Amino acid sequence: MDKQKEALKQPTDHWKAKAYASSASFVPKLTSAVVSWLDPRPTDIILDVGCGDGLLTAEIRELCTSVVGVDASANLIEAARSSYGSIPDLTWEVHDCRYLDKSPHFQPGYYTKVFSNAAFHWILRDPNTRHAVLKAAYDALKPNGALVFEMGGAGNVAEVHTALLAAVIHQGLDIQEAREASPWFFPSEKLMNRMLEDAGFTVEKSELEYRPTKLITDYTSGIEGWVRLFSPQFLEKLSASQQEAAVREVCDTLKTVLTHEEDGSQWLGYVRLRVVARKN
Repeated sequence: MDKQKEALKQPTDHWKAKAYASSASFVPKLTSAVVSWLDPRPTDIILDVGCGDGLLTAEIRELCTSVVGVDASANLIEAARSSYGSIPDLTWEVHDCRYLDKSPHFQPGYYTKVFSNAAFHWILRDPNTRHAVLKAAYDALKPNGALVFEMGGAGNVAEVHTALLAAVIHQGLDIQEAREASPWFFPSEKLMNRMLEDAGFTVEKSELEYRPTKLITDYTSGIEGWVRLFSPQFLEKLSASQQEAAVREVCDTLKTVLTHEEDGSQWLGYVRLRVVARKN
């Protein structure tokens, strides 16, 4: 029982709503493809897994009957409630999505669609809970319901991923510790489809898209803001001074690689994996 309680403890909340709005505002803006695949209908009841600060969730709610947004970050859910709490039939919940079937809003056979944008590469990081997450999504759906998601795919942000691994090794971690510190899971299309089929789904369509993405480059963001927002887990085993040294190394290493000389803009090599999987 103690081990079960330990597993269900809420993870450390690294997210800050203001930093997310500053350094990650591009995330909900680059969703036209996955939202078109979701195809929200007026009769849809949707579960949004890893909803973040709720901007996209609220937009989807305008097109359907109701939405439940679930995220492990209390800070981001607080921001969602503050911004969109008055919208009817839009519910927010702080919950570790690795244990989706333990959510108070998990109801077998209730949702017409389960949706996730830019969150599964975090949620599925733990190999011990991957199958359970996908199986819970399957069980939550009505017959013929669909799981629709976009996440980082194989090769996503490879430049910064490599630079982070090198930087924390230079600060004293061994290679295995550095790999384990990575908070991300970027599967190939083939692996993801196999995992979905193992959970009971039929994959209707999937694609892997290379999508270079322009970073916000004001003084609070750029690559430094991105690293601090999206990869604090990489740095947790380092002292405060080592963390600063690692962040500086990543920024210095990537400056030439990411920067377009003509205008100073910085671009990361995002690779997006999109899927529609059906419950028969």
